[in-house]
Amino acid sequence: MSTGVISPTPTAARATSTAVEYLKLTKPRVISLLLVTTAAAMFTAARGVPNGWLILWTMVGGFLAAGGANAINHYVDRDIDGHMKRTDARPVVAGSVTPRRALVFGLACGVASAALLATAANELAAVLAVMGLAVYVGIYTLWLKRSTVHNIVIGGAAGAFPPLVGWAAVTGHLGLYAWLMFAIVFYWTPPHFWALALLLQNDYAAAGVPMLPVVHGEDATRRQIFLWTLVMVGVTVLPCAAGLAGWTYFTGALILNAVFVALAFRLWRTPSRALAKATFHYSLLYLALVFVLMAIDAA
Repeated sequence: MSTGVISPTPTAARATSTAVEYLKLTKPRVISLLLVTTAAAMFTAARGVPNGWLILWTMVGGFLAAGGANAINHYVDRDIDGHMKRTDARPVVAGSVTPRRALVFGLACGVASAALLATAANELAAVLAVMGLAVYVGIYTLWLKRSTVHNIVIGGAAGAFPPLVGWAAVTGHLGLYAWLMFAIVFYWTPPHFWALALLLQNDYAAAGVPMLPVVHGEDATRRQIFLWTLVMVGVTVLPCAAGLAGWTYFTGALILNAVFVALAFRLWRTPSRALAKATFHYSLLYLALVFVLMAIDAA
């Protein structure tokens, strides 16, 4: 007896499955935080609510740029991803997407991002999006990741481009506040990523990636997390020192910074996977809330 439910055809099911695998190439969970910084920069630059269509297309363009970079990363790192539990099920490693198709998809996303942002926003936003992709692929993935313990410190600049893209999309230029946003993400990246590296050091060691805990050990990594957190805290107050942000941002950032410093200090003094995990997850919330505070303060 018929239930009235129409089952998807084999062709539709395969198409959906393939689309899901290509979506995985973009690492959407990672991109979501980058888009928060992009949107917050747009609201801050506009001192209110930007044009709705501009927000939409800038978000899409930003997603394509970051997603393209991540897809190319899948192609480049396919030889080491299989050695790490965190990455051994990625589409290229698992064989659901061929390396060549992942590369073509990544490049196509980058081109589409540039075209969309140049049309819907402006050329500066498009150039910055492409620069972010180039830094992530060319400087971090192809050069630094496998060659130096400083890989994430320098290569982390790639993740700091989204707020520049958002600011440029609204204003057509880059002001001091935009560069301070860039700096906040740049100095946030090492303590954020090294907390994760503490949890995954066996994976990185197996893959031969010279992350800080693999090369210099956990004690040095925990100390560096604390020191970089202190520098990051100093950078987050610069918008107030420059007269660009007010008491709403300062008060909120002060609270967020106090929690981050407390976690980093405890992690430094007490080796603990639980503390490393707590520091990593809090760092994600921290960056999102810092940028949301900027937007609220500007409005």
